[in-house]
Amino acid sequence: MDIKGKVALVTGASSGIGAATARKLAAEGIIVGLAARRKERLETLVAEIAAADGQAVALETDVTDPASCKIAAETLVAHFGRIDVLVNNAGLMPLSDIDSLKVDEWQRMVNVNVSGVLNATAAVLPQMISQHSGHIFNMSSIAGRKVFTGLTVYCATKAAVAAFSDGLRMEIGPKHNIRVTCIQPGAVKSELYEQITDANYRQQMDDLAASMTYLEGEDIADTILFALKSPERMNVAELFVLPTEQGW
Repeated sequence: MDIKGKVALVTGASSGIGAATARKLAAEGIIVGLAARRKERLETLVAEIAAADGQAVALETDVTDPASCKIAAETLVAHFGRIDVLVNNAGLMPLSDIDSLKVDEWQRMVNVNVSGVLNATAAVLPQMISQHSGHIFNMSSIAGRKVFTGLTVYCATKAAVAAFSDGLRMEIGPKHNIRVTCIQPGAVKSELYEQITDANYRQQMDDLAASMTYLEGEDIADTILFALKSPERMNVAELFVLPTEQGW
């Protein structure tokens, strides 16, 4: 499928998978709306994409705020007339044991990892429905398929994303011609690990990184492009992507 000239909104675009995806989409001729809270990073990425002859716009956005997501979507439509792709990538992963009772961290994960996906999806759906076309990518995880100690709440949020993705696909695919893909990465280099406040689990993640070659954000971006470029008759519903060395 030809994707040049399409318009995409990427959340969590200031680093990691989000930034890598924005670069890859822009290199393919897609106009990219970069949504995240760190505006300075977004503006730096806009300049980088422009220097490579791509087109992007910085959209300071808090995905936990429905109004902020709506403004981001409306800004893209006002400037470019449509939204063809949504990449729901924003996420948090502060590991800890349940009995540590880091309730504030649990709530932040629910707000960003679950509510953020719902808010951004609700913001773009009216435009995609009016176009009778679109493609929504939701970033789940291996943690949405398997449960790991220290990751219990994170696993719950990512399982919710996977469930929402499948139901969304069933509801809006046949009715509105909108494709939905759930991406489920294993270990990927990102800033997620910097959010871990539990010293024991932070050390475990550092040890894990030394034991295998992690995926790069670009690998997940390529996975997104594979599904995006597939024929219109084809919906790649799920993609489970792991490092070769990840045996669990």
